[in-house]
Amino acid sequence: MKDKRFLSKRNIESNLIHGGTLRSQFNETSEAIFLTSGYVYDSPEEAEARFKGEIEGYIYSRYSNPNITMLENKLALMEGSEAVRLTSSGMAAVFASLFTNVKSGDHIVAADALFGSCLYILQEILPKYNIDVTIVRATEINAWEKAIQNNTKLFFLETPTNPMLEVLDIALLSSLAKSKNIKVIVDNVFATPLRQRPLDLGADIVIYSTTKHIDGQGRCLGGAILGKADYIEGDLHNYLKHTGPALSPFNAWIMIKGLETLALRTEKHIKNAELIANEFASNSKIKRLIYPGNEDHPQKSIVDKQMKGGGPLVTFEIHGGKVGAFKFLNSLNMILISNNLGDSKSLITHPSTTTHQKLTDKEKDTLGITDSVLRLSAGLENPNDLIDDISNALNSI
Repeated sequence: MKDKRFLSKRNIESNLIHGGTLRSQFNETSEAIFLTSGYVYDSPEEAEARFKGEIEGYIYSRYSNPNITMLENKLALMEGSEAVRLTSSGMAAVFASLFTNVKSGDHIVAADALFGSCLYILQEILPKYNIDVTIVRATEINAWEKAIQNNTKLFFLETPTNPMLEVLDIALLSSLAKSKNIKVIVDNVFATPLRQRPLDLGADIVIYSTTKHIDGQGRCLGGAILGKADYIEGDLHNYLKHTGPALSPFNAWIMIKGLETLALRTEKHIKNAELIANEFASNSKIKRLIYPGNEDHPQKSIVDKQMKGGGPLVTFEIHGGKVGAFKFLNSLNMILISNNLGDSKSLITHPSTTTHQKLTDKEKDTLGITDSVLRLSAGLENPNDLIDDISNALNSI
C-alpha cells in the first residue's frame, strides 16, 4: 500500500477508489474477500510476538481482518480522521462510542431529536450503570449550556436530525464543549460523509451507520467510529476487541466496493432530493415541507456554513392526519415504504408509527412529529418518475 501521506494529497473521490487497498500475492484488481476467522503462524515465537504487539500481523477476525483494515483506511482518508474502528451495525457504533467515553457517575447531554434506539440507550440502558443523561431541545444552544454539570463528559447529537431535518451548529456546540473539557460525538449519517465534516468543525468523534449511504444498496449492516488515534486505538479498540461487535469481512468488502461509487451516488441522491423539494414546496396537499437546502429552512444559515448541499432526505407533512398519510403511502407505485434510508431505491417512512413510535405524545409534539409527517430518502431513480409517483399519490388524498 502506498504511503498514506501521499494518498491524503489526492481528492477524496480518488482515495475512495484507490486508498487503503491491500493486495494478496495474486495482485488482484478488485479487493479480495478474506473470509477467515483466524490466522496461522510460522512458529510459536511469531505467535507470541504478535500477541505482544511486537510485530504486525492479524490474530483473529474479531480483532481485525484485511478487509476491515482496507475499509478503515479508506474511511480515515475520507473523513480526515487519525483512526477508525468498525462495528457490526450503526447502533453498535452508537453504544460503543458512548459507553467507552463515560464511567459510573458521569453525565451526558444529548439532543432530544435522535433516532429511537439512540434515545433508548441514553434513557434506559446507561442510567442502569449510574450514568446520568440530560435530554435537551436540540436547536437551543442555551439549553445545552444550562445542562452542563461538573461531571458532564459528553455531548451527543445528530445533524440533520431524524426525521425533522433540524440542523445543529456543530462548531458552536463544539466550542462550548471544549471550554468545559467535554467531548462531542456527532452522528453524521443524514448529511452523508462527503457533505459534512464534523471533525473539521470541532467534533471529537464521528459515527456512521455504514448500512446507509456507504453500502447504499440495502445489502448489509455496519457501523464506523472515527476520531483521534489515542482514543480509537486505545479504549475503543480494547472494548470492541473484548466485547465482540465485529463487522464481518464480507460486509466490509461490500462497503469497500460501495465507497467506490459513493461520490457519484451522493451527488445523485441530493440532486433528486433538491428537485423533489422544489417541486412540492408550494403544493396545496402538503401542509409543510422541510428540506435543508431550501431558503425557508429555519437553520439555513447553519446549513450554508457546515453542509455541502441540502442532503438526500426530504420531510413533509400532508393534510389529513394519519388517514391521509397512510392513503398517500398506499397510493405510491415506485417509492417503497421502509424505515431504512440511504438506499439506491427511494424509501419513505411514517416516523410516528415506526422509527419514533415509542416517543410520548408530548415528545412527538415538541419535535413536530405529527401523524401527518413523512420522511423521504431520495434514491437514484429518474427524478421525473419520482415526482410523478408523489404527484399521483397526493392526488389520491
